[in-house]
Amino acid sequence: MRAQGDYGGRMVFSDSDEARLTLPPAFTGVVAQEPDDAFDHACRIAGPEAAGTLVWVRREDVLDVAVVLAPDEPLASARRALFAGMTALADAIGAHAPPEIPVLFAWPDTLTFNAARIGGARLGWPEGCGEDAVPDWLVFSAMLIASKRDAGDPGLTPDSASLEEEGFADVSQSALVESFARNLMKAFEVWREDGFDALANRYLAHLPPSDGGGRRHIEATGDGLIETESGVLRLPLLPCLTAMAWRDPATGKPRL
Repeated sequence: MRAQGDYGGRMVFSDSDEARLTLPPAFTGVVAQEPDDAFDHACRIAGPEAAGTLVWVRREDVLDVAVVLAPDEPLASARRALFAGMTALADAIGAHAPPEIPVLFAWPDTLTFNAARIGGARLGWPEGCGEDAVPDWLVFSAMLIASKRDAGDPGLTPDSASLEEEGFADVSQSALVESFARNLMKAFEVWREDGFDALANRYLAHLPPSDGGGRRHIEATGDGLIETESGVLRLPLLPCLTAMAWRDPATGKPRL
């Protein structure tokens, strides 16, 4: 699995300092504007030649970012790229968060902070690609609630949190996007150098403790296995990627 294409990274400039991204050499950045969506934009341009393209859509209410990946294994196992992206996302948030507040996952694609849902991730691949075929591309996308100012009384949305209300008001979106890119590079390096199990362990460390504290494992297909006091719990990957429990289908944004 590769994030990079055959080109070096570049610094992206727009009409303000806040739209400036400094990315690692593996990435080329695209800064877009609403009403575009980072996932849709990345899927439109995706292909082997676009590998390493990172799309950031500037919005005030959500942090919206996506990256085009170049898989080198069949789709059935390549979907494990989701775990690299989720780990990178958690590391980026954790680097700017108070150390006593954990960044946790709800399997497989929802991210929580301070015991509340703050966003999630999704994965895209070419339509019609068979499970045993190597897809031409994958797109990992993440969306986090940046602000809930327009959501009304916070008591009406107690299950969700925003970056703004959780102490990230002084952290720019560009800084989080840059941190995500750097940590995504590290995640793929762990996968390449130490094997997928090493990456999986980093992802699994962000899941809430299970009953009995049994062994946890992610299979080659991306399904999770957790040993509990009552037996082995299987956590399927593919159905969850389709359902996206964190995403509101009416708005296309994280559920409030």
